[in-house]
Amino acid sequence: MVLAAGEGTRMRSARPKPLHLLSGRAMLLHVLDVMAAVPVDRSVVVIGHGAERVTKKLVDDGPADLVIDFVEQAVQRGTGDALMVALTAFPDDDLDDEDLLVLPGDAPLLRPDTVTALVETHRAAGAAATLLSARVPDPTGYGRVVRGRGDAVRRIVEQGDATPEEAAIDEVATSIYCFRRSVLAPALRRLSPENSQGEYYLTDVVEVLAQAGYPVASYEAEDPMEAIGVNDRAQLAVAEAELRRRTNRRWMARGVAMLDPDRTYVESGVQLASDVTLFPGTLLQGATVVGEGAEIGPDTRLADCVVGAGAVVSHTVGSDAEVGEGANVGPFAYLAPGTTVPPGAVTGAFYTAPRS
Repeated sequence: MVLAAGEGTRMRSARPKPLHLLSGRAMLLHVLDVMAAVPVDRSVVVIGHGAERVTKKLVDDGPADLVIDFVEQAVQRGTGDALMVALTAFPDDDLDDEDLLVLPGDAPLLRPDTVTALVETHRAAGAAATLLSARVPDPTGYGRVVRGRGDAVRRIVEQGDATPEEAAIDEVATSIYCFRRSVLAPALRRLSPENSQGEYYLTDVVEVLAQAGYPVASYEAEDPMEAIGVNDRAQLAVAEAELRRRTNRRWMARGVAMLDPDRTYVESGVQLASDVTLFPGTLLQGATVVGEGAEIGPDTRLADCVVGAGAVVSHTVGSDAEVGEGANVGPFAYLAPGTTVPPGAVTGAFYTAPRS
């Protein structure tokens, strides 16, 4: 869970970084990138299992201009409890008149524009809480948004506690909220673990606030894909495929040619110049940089490599290597770390750099 706080109404959009192989830490980085793009004043990350590894990853690779604090949820007692733990990072008198964003750590398809719209809706409505919802063809596994008189949001019911009528609702909660700070802590204290999981559900805060007479608003995501969480490998594959499509569309709009976008993988840190051609089976990772007019692939994997303008690299595996301008590498070459192929060189087939 990520808790973000900020007093300003300033919001700007930015492209969230695409991810490859969405580990838990990678997904958290994506959420933090979204927060940095909104922007917010500070973020609090609730950590549990593998706390040291997660903390190091986020400190090393997180947005440089985002203040991140960490709090540990020693006992996993649900999302409501996680938010109670997160609030301990703020003094009791801090941020009372401000808004807090709450996001899960597994929202890899969330866009900054959507979070911006959520906050704007929250403030325009003068709401105590505003939830991000989505309408999906198969709501299985998600909490359903239950509305009352005047179509007002009354509560969220989890899958395991839903009646058949409630389970048929296709509007689902995304676990993404904007709360008025002053009402959040009192509402959390009224949560009960009397449910099928024996946990403190953050979703129950909606009903607590609504029953107390506070206005609860909602913003429906334009793209239902943003509602997707990642709880198993099937959901992971869906999320990765969507991120790959977004990434490839963006690069093609910038003048990169992809003969088969469904078989082309470009990670977030990669930089591609104009008129680059990527053939099927290309995987570019890390901080790889490809110069103008270069051709990569087919069936090539480069990690943290530099490829000069006009170079051709085919059927090659390389890591932390450099290919000079106009060079021709492959097929079936191996570029070990530290390898440098001079400009204009032709390696031929089955090339391996000579040992120094």
